[in-house]
Amino acid sequence: MRWKDRIPRPWRLTYQLWRKAFRDTINQTIFAKPEKIPFESELPFQLELEQIVNPSYLFENKFHNIELAGQRIEQIPIRPSEVFSFWRAIGAPSGENGFKKGRNLINGKLTEDYGGGLCQLSGLLYHLALLGGLSIIERHAHSVDIYEEHERYTPLGADATVVYGYKDLRIKNPYEFCIGFVVRREEKRLFAYLKSEEAIPQREIQFIRKQQEEGEEVETQALSPKGKKTITVSFYKR
Repeated sequence: MRWKDRIPRPWRLTYQLWRKAFRDTINQTIFAKPEKIPFESELPFQLELEQIVNPSYLFENKFHNIELAGQRIEQIPIRPSEVFSFWRAIGAPSGENGFKKGRNLINGKLTEDYGGGLCQLSGLLYHLALLGGLSIIERHAHSVDIYEEHERYTPLGADATVVYGYKDLRIKNPYEFCIGFVVRREEKRLFAYLKSEEAIPQREIQFIRKQQEEGEEVETQALSPKGKKTITVSFYKR
């Protein structure tokens, strides 16, 4: 057993939360905050991205968690130079915070935990942010690819795993006008919208896959009139 594993999990989480908060203070990060007045009607332009939700164990719990998180995300307008933080938006994925148990990929293995299914929402927002040319401050790929090709609801490389206190999805507004995310569900489909005060041209994104001996590497590129720009490189074990 590693020495870190001897420390109680709540203590480790508290330390990680304190550590992140300290770094944010040092870096003077300005986070987007929730507001009581809905912003959606004030942002007339939008980009849209859709995903199917594949039926699985604890399927309804997954939808519950995504819808609850979506309601909280919709309360947060993101003003120029502000940073959207996934975990700051929705809070801890606990039963006390309204979340239910669902499937989670932890240390490369499927298991049950509160907030299961939220990674599909964070991945959806990440992919949408790429299309809108937003600045990705923090994003983590899953370590393992658990899907067969016919099971995919999003391209490999478009995912964003989130682990409370450890791995966040953070997106900065690079524009000189306000933006925000809106999430909707229609039966077995999820729709995410990047709302904005002014029109945002949609970028073309490519996920270029390269087979490696131990897994697969994915290079995410944005295409523009100036050429290709590599955003990130992710590696997935099989």
